Amino acid sequence: MATTHNLGFPRIGAKRELKFAQEGYWKGQSSRDELQALGAQLRHRHWENQAGLDQVPVGDFSFYDQVLDMSFTLGNVPERVRGFEGDPLDNYFRVARGRSAHDSACSCGVQAGEMTKWFDTNYHYIVPEFSAATEFSLDASRLIDQLAQARALGIKAKPVVIGPVTYLWLGKAKDDSDKLALLPRLLPVYAALIEQLAAQGVEWIQIDEPALVTELDANWQQAFVAAYAALKTDKVKLLLATYFGQLQDNLALACNLPVQGLHIDAINARAEVEQAVALLSADKVLSLGVINGRNIWKTDLNAVLEWLEPIHRALHSRLWIAPTCSLLHVPVDLTSEQKLDQETKTWLAFALQKLDELKTLAQALNGGRESVQAALAANRTAIESRSQSPRVHNPSVKAALAKIDAALGRRDSAYPQRAAKQSALLKLPPYPTTTIGSFPQTAEIRQARSQFKSGELDEASYTTVMQREIARSVHEQEALGLDVLVHGEAERNDMVEYFGEQLDGYAFSQFGWVQSYGSRCVKPPILFGDISRPKAMTVEWIKYAQSQTAKPMKGMLTGPVTILNWSFVRDDQPRSVSCYQLALAIREEVLDLEKAGVRVIQIDEAALREGLPLRKSQWNDYLQWAVESFRITANGVQDETQIHTHMCYSEFNDIIASIADMDADVITIETSRSDMELLDAFDNFNYPNEIGPGVYDIHSPNIPDQEHIVQLMKKAAERIPAERLWVNPDCGLKTRAWEEVIPALKNMVAAAQTLRATA
Repeated sequence: MATTHNLGFPRIGAKRELKFAQEGYWKGQSSRDELQALGAQLRHRHWENQAGLDQVPVGDFSFYDQVLDMSFTLGNVPERVRGFEGDPLDNYFRVARGRSAHDSACSCGVQAGEMTKWFDTNYHYIVPEFSAATEFSLDASRLIDQLAQARALGIKAKPVVIGPVTYLWLGKAKDDSDKLALLPRLLPVYAALIEQLAAQGVEWIQIDEPALVTELDANWQQAFVAAYAALKTDKVKLLLATYFGQLQDNLALACNLPVQGLHIDAINARAEVEQAVALLSADKVLSLGVINGRNIWKTDLNAVLEWLEPIHRALHSRLWIAPTCSLLHVPVDLTSEQKLDQETKTWLAFALQKLDELKTLAQALNGGRESVQAALAANRTAIESRSQSPRVHNPSVKAALAKIDAALGRRDSAYPQRAAKQSALLKLPPYPTTTIGSFPQTAEIRQARSQFKSGELDEASYTTVMQREIARSVHEQEALGLDVLVHGEAERNDMVEYFGEQLDGYAFSQFGWVQSYGSRCVKPPILFGDISRPKAMTVEWIKYAQSQTAKPMKGMLTGPVTILNWSFVRDDQPRSVSCYQLALAIREEVLDLEKAGVRVIQIDEAALREGLPLRKSQWNDYLQWAVESFRITANGVQDETQIHTHMCYSEFNDIIASIADMDADVITIETSRSDMELLDAFDNFNYPNEIGPGVYDIHSPNIPDQEHIVQLMKKAAERIPAERLWVNPDCGLKTRAWEEVIPALKNMVAAAQTLRATA
């Protein structure tokens, strides 16, 4: 009999209950006990959602981030929060966001932990911090408590933990030490954790080691050998879980580690399945991720069974099946979608539907296809409907793609000539100040948007409300003394969804929320067909904003690579093809903005790096089409038009040359949480254009200090000529409140004025 299990479930709740509970707690509107009770309710519900599986994950629930959870379980808490008294949850949120629920609303909070992308997803984790002096100590209470709750409910629980090597791989040494040297200190704590979990009577522990799908040098490969030799036990069974990619040169290593089971991503690593079957010893379980845990398309169940049935005949009860990875990356339930058109809905599967697909596959394997004949027939109909739908394929879009040539991606002049013309036109001071685009999304904005969508507010009234909010943002920026203004994006629900709603080839859910970080949830649009732009999307809003000021107003757009990477993307053609389609569509918007007199246009590519393949040997192909897509979007404008781009919360140092190849006149980039670490890239690379290293961490409620900003910018001026530096936050301000934004930007502007006076 094939065994079914799951690697993790969405933690936010079908109605984002966790988000609202977190934010209520942070604002002091609810107690710790109420937050903990809500967490228990969600876990209970989610375990019920997974009823019928043979093994159910426990420990995948988190109040902020699973990596931060692991840091606290291992006692790896930054020194800067250790002096605080009170509940451990307060310190947990201090590391996550710089302030707990009980810290005063002042500018003196602690520095939040650095945040970056979880492998190649849009989920952000809090980076573990190490030094040569780091020590570890076990606190297994979180897992033990959740296990007790699960066992009281009769759940066959499989605890989930991040493995020791991946934990080190994810973190950063804050000194010059080798983080791998910490492994001997770390392994006894993991051994004690496994011992405590075994004492709870669990049969299996899932140990996630996704670092195995990346390129590892000999030292890291040996670390896996040493780690699992030390953790070898007969008291409990260990399922080593890999996902997001192929194992390649780590396949034999993974198969030979002394664990009782191995999980591999059988969608990304389909070609390695047969090799894994041959390499695994006869006493080991092979878990295959056969349902895509990162996208929302229905699985072709009949096609999966064609290759899965022979493996089942060979392995029998040694075969486990599961989604490829945690279902954290997909929405909870498709049945709640009442406004999605019926045809598109039949093509989709959210988390609950993916578990139903898994059960159908298991029933077909264990009881024969005839036992699920109706389900397989319905699945075949849906798969064929999507492949044949005329809504998916647009001949005119394909014809436009065929006309793309290198000239589309080239500016008329090189940067030095453009910069001179832009300087003469814009007349900006040294260290010009700007923001990244969005301003606070107030309750009034959200209410108006909701009423407009429900029909309670007509279009004219909605436009009036949005224009009032835009005017407020413009006037606040003028009062602050900012140099290049933005319209504040009051009309935009999300930087990707807003554009997708106006492009042909997209569909939209009502409740398709996924967690990006902490309480931040996004609702990725569904890219199902060929992309085109029926009409202008932003021009009237930007024109109105410009009418409110004599200062330069930035036109704000999201770039093609970010729209692609932050959508649920069609899987029936290469991602590069969809990206080029998006590039042509957004290019039209860029040119329309320029025609409307907008001379500063920002094209955000926040997700450029997260689309990188996990193996560097595959980077060049991705970077070639990703950078070319941006250039096609941006480079049809005149020399006088200044093109900005923005990137945030990712490791950019190793692709800085490709970022330079984008040839944006100005790049604004996150550096505040990483303490200007990005600037290390400029020790060996002469970045040719202008750059604004973010000096204000907008994901924390803390107000940045003026002197701190000055010092950060002086550090930047040591690597980049001052005449090419901008001063700006590290991301948009939509998640912050006006009472936080105003003093923060005042300090930022004052810092720029200080820098000008001392230049």
